[in-house]
Amino acid sequence: MPVLTREEAQTRARLLDVHRYTVHLDLTRGEERFGSTSTIRFDAREDGADTFVELPASGLTRVTLDGTDLDPAAASAGRYPLTGLTRGAHELRVEAQPPYSHTGEGMHRFTDPLDQAVYLCTQCCLADAPGVFAAFDQPDLKAVFHTTVTAPPEWTVLGNGVATRTGDPADGHWEIAPTPPISTYLMAVAAGPWHSVRTEHRGIPFGIHVRQSLAPHLDADAEELLDITTRCFDRYHQKFDEPYPFDSYDQAFVPELNSGAMENPGLVTFRDEFVFRSAVTDAERQTRAMVIAHEMAHMWFGNLVTLQWWDDIWLNESFAEYMGYQTLTEATPYTDTWADFAAARKAWGYDADQRPSTHPVAPAPEDVLDTAAAELNFDGISYAKGASALRQLVAWLGEKNFLAGINEHFARHRFANATLADFIDSLAHACDRDVHGWADTWLRTTGVDTLVPEITPESPDDAADNWQLTVHHRGTRPHHLAIGLYDQSPADPRRLTLRERPETELPADGTTHSHTRPGRRPALVLLNDNDLTYTKIRLDPHSWDTALHHLSGLPDPLTRATVWNAARDMVRDGALAPAAYLDAARAHLPHETTTPITHAVLTFARTHITDHYVTTEARPVALTTLTDLCHDLLTRTENGGHGIRLTAVRTLIDSATTPDTLHDWLHAGAVPGGPALDPELRWRALTRLAVLGATTPADIDAELARDPSATGREGAARCHAALPDTTAKATAWHALFETDDLSNYLFNATAQGFWQPEQLDLVQPYLTRYYPAATALATRRGTTLAVSAATHAFPHPLVTHENLRLGEECLTTTGPTPTLRRRLGDQLDDLKRALNIRDTTH
Repeated sequence: MPVLTREEAQTRARLLDVHRYTVHLDLTRGEERFGSTSTIRFDAREDGADTFVELPASGLTRVTLDGTDLDPAAASAGRYPLTGLTRGAHELRVEAQPPYSHTGEGMHRFTDPLDQAVYLCTQCCLADAPGVFAAFDQPDLKAVFHTTVTAPPEWTVLGNGVATRTGDPADGHWEIAPTPPISTYLMAVAAGPWHSVRTEHRGIPFGIHVRQSLAPHLDADAEELLDITTRCFDRYHQKFDEPYPFDSYDQAFVPELNSGAMENPGLVTFRDEFVFRSAVTDAERQTRAMVIAHEMAHMWFGNLVTLQWWDDIWLNESFAEYMGYQTLTEATPYTDTWADFAAARKAWGYDADQRPSTHPVAPAPEDVLDTAAAELNFDGISYAKGASALRQLVAWLGEKNFLAGINEHFARHRFANATLADFIDSLAHACDRDVHGWADTWLRTTGVDTLVPEITPESPDDAADNWQLTVHHRGTRPHHLAIGLYDQSPADPRRLTLRERPETELPADGTTHSHTRPGRRPALVLLNDNDLTYTKIRLDPHSWDTALHHLSGLPDPLTRATVWNAARDMVRDGALAPAAYLDAARAHLPHETTTPITHAVLTFARTHITDHYVTTEARPVALTTLTDLCHDLLTRTENGGHGIRLTAVRTLIDSATTPDTLHDWLHAGAVPGGPALDPELRWRALTRLAVLGATTPADIDAELARDPSATGREGAARCHAALPDTTAKATAWHALFETDDLSNYLFNATAQGFWQPEQLDLVQPYLTRYYPAATALATRRGTTLAVSAATHAFPHPLVTHENLRLGEECLTTTGPTPTLRRRLGDQLDDLKRALNIRDTTH
């Protein structure tokens, strides 16, 4: 699809009022294409207006304007010119046969390998709606959608409104109730022989849907899913004055979705990995619940009130992210969600904000000049940093004022569009604080502040009557934060107890600020306790020594997550040796009681430290430390702690340096003391055996025969690509870069298997081929595969100056697409950081 510029969108918005889309989709025309007929009713505001409509880039068959046929050949690159429009009402009709997608964009088609059932699902965000229907495709031209569908008679059709089968059931005709005004990127249809569980809540039909082969797994979790959904629904109605604005609420778990979920009004789509077919941890269930809450928040933030242009992505994503975590905490059994956010999510924002590609949470409109630039900002800044900024705003403003401002915003702009200025005005009306100034310092700036404490006296053994905390503020944002003061417990010297947690405000002056407190200095002083603000923190020497010895003795998981985050930042900044982080993990994780923290620490240790930050020579020692830690966790969880135990088993499999234990587990079908090796664990173990050269193609094919599901196909592709064999690597490379046969998910799985730190000599020859191949692929296959090529297929294990040089040379050329250029730039910055860490800490 062509790129839409902000200037083009503004011009078109001045010229047109769009009222209604009538869309008919015929899904019975074979395996390659579908029928799409779009009728758009709109007004031109002036005579002689020239504009354009986006439409399918191929398969166009007929275009009529006000009943007059136009020449389909006038279409070019997915646009059709509309020239000399007269002022007043018009009706545009476009007939086409667009191709199905296999990359998760437009109308995605998936065939389930288990039963050969076919499922279709649209993904119109950000600019893929014209792959499904003709549209004036920009968020501020909202209109009513009335969609009808013809599908195979055994299928069920879902859409933005209540879907009803019409006429003779054998004809497969469906009508979806007209929507209120919504943006084109939110139109949605999902069709196939869905397995559905339906109920009603507050007079609104609710449904959850999945493909037939996953029906038993959905049924097993249906009660939990619907309970989370209704709890969040009720809590949002307590928070928001505006009621849920659509006529139904369906949640479809669909195959090969690129994002975690998509907030289509009335039809939220989720990747169907959220229907668990293998054992999962409590943290993974909490993450699924958070995504449910996040997407539901979008019904107000994004769907009822929609951004005017893509510079305000944060008005959608930051709010949904914040509301998802906060509402889950308030309304469900998951009461420690902010500890999960701190441990597992917030680092996404910190990392993104320290790369050259960083941008403000709310970038200036002129910095998002087109939809290609907007695509790049669905990142850790718009989600994690934005949610952190809102958490800080609530702490500074007070929740009552915050919600009052939100409700005024909804009332002013319901079923319309709004900007950052509109939202800030609504907040300002609700309180007497300088919200505009806060927005300028928090939302219009980039980078991460750092707060460094200095404490006198340095030791609690000093019998002074008071002590002084000086905070060195490196940055330019104001912060409302809590300071945790902890002493060693007299009853148990391994534990720390909270003396007090005073709150303070640091102005936006980037200087030093001193606070004098009575009594002896605490054993540990923790800035940003409770994680109310977005900043990196350091610990003074005595507090860091206390943390190293007593981190697991801190009473609150959010406090422990904050300390672990500080340690993570220190490693990334070269201030803490990776080996010291592993030693701290070995000492304290065996005593950790929460799965999210265990998972976050082990993930950072396994993916960042052992694969990137330690040298090739030091890697075996790091892996040994990690496997010893996992064995400690297995011993500690012999009588309970399922989530932590499963996390340890996964990490132990991924870190194994010899095959014997994995072979034993596969043969026995279980880990001694549990868990059983379900499909996820079996594929994980087989992947590691493939990396170690301890399995064969025949073994992989046998496992695929045992599990011929879509996930099994991905597991087999990953395993074959991971084999330490020149033929296997050549075959995988050909599939990745020299043909276009792989779907988005199979591409990712193959890429994940290809590059392995254990196989540096084998994959080294592919390094010089990677950058030209990725550039050609991105140009040929589009945005989704460009992202995959620069992430999953990036040569991560080659932490070398040659890799950095080749990548930087690639970025000096005009070849990379904007998406590939941005993603490669981020990868190379991470590579440069890894090289620096190796140079400074070894």
